Amino acid sequence: MEAGTLKRTPLYEAHVEAGAKLVDFAGWEMPVEYDGIRAEHLRVRGDCGVFDVSHMGEIETQGPQALELLQRLLSNDVSKIQLGGAQYSCLCREDGGVLDDLFTYRLAEDRYLTVTNAANHDRDLEWFRQHAGFKVGGCGCPDVTVHDARDDYAMLAVQGPEARAAVERLAEDELPKRMRTATLAVAGGDCLVCGTGYTGEDGVELLIPPQDAGGVWDALLEQGVRPAGLGARDTLRLEVCFHLYGNDLSEDRNPIEAGLGWACSLDKEFTGVEVLRRQKSEGPEQKLVAFVMADPGIPRAGMQIAEGGEVTSGTLSPMLEVGIGLGYVPSGLAQPGTEITIDLRGRPRRARIVQKPFYKREEP
Repeated sequence: MEAGTLKRTPLYEAHVEAGAKLVDFAGWEMPVEYDGIRAEHLRVRGDCGVFDVSHMGEIETQGPQALELLQRLLSNDVSKIQLGGAQYSCLCREDGGVLDDLFTYRLAEDRYLTVTNAANHDRDLEWFRQHAGFKVGGCGCPDVTVHDARDDYAMLAVQGPEARAAVERLAEDELPKRMRTATLAVAGGDCLVCGTGYTGEDGVELLIPPQDAGGVWDALLEQGVRPAGLGARDTLRLEVCFHLYGNDLSEDRNPIEAGLGWACSLDKEFTGVEVLRRQKSEGPEQKLVAFVMADPGIPRAGMQIAEGGEVTSGTLSPMLEVGIGLGYVPSGLAQPGTEITIDLRGRPRRARIVQKPFYKREEP
């Protein structure tokens, strides 16, 4: 639903009731925090939290040539997704620039669901539809349909070491393993349960019919799961070096520069592949690196790196209690241990490039 020019998720009233601070995020009125970003961050690391991510978009691709279309569009090898599987990939322009980074789920033999970033959904949908009109497989009319599924789902991300246990108490059957999916009843609502997330913790993402979202949300809260906002989602993803589109990824950057070569199957033909093959062979001029502040200060996106490049993401890490960030630097400086200088609003501050990620949960 919409209020003025801002869209609202089916859980808007629940966020207001929970005391959320609401902000404009990609045209949606979304909760950035409830009882503090740091508190929510630490709760997800130590227990669990639930995020309303219903602003994300979904595109359903179905038909005998659905795979062929997705192979043309997505950087990863879609043919490797098994039934009930999930895969991360990039959507690239002809010049290799990234239009979006996406998760694709294979729901049936010839049916796929691709989750888009909120700000990019309309553009991604048009890109899918435009390419579906091409001659795929030599046919004059490709046997594939592209459906805008954004209004078909609300989406909740339940994340943290106790997340699965909380959802399992509400689910009719066993939850899918990581990078797998299953259709299950959760708190009485039929959900597509996906073993994915954006926090570096275990957990699941629930794609739910919008009319059932409130019941599932309430049931999770009754299980003791506390809500978390987009502020904590951002600090959590940064600690584990997950990319944020619009910051670490953009049309001006390609997956090789961004360290996402592992999500690009360069032995198949897809939009932008020739540029990426050349980039991998020659080596990029800049690379995305992780750095930790050696001097006091918190890096922020857009700050300049004196040796060349700029910060794309930055925060004060709640787990490490030090300033951390991602940024592009000349490839010759990209090795861990290299010192760089960040311009923190006119004040030069030293930082050190480190191995990714900043934080990794110790296995029991």
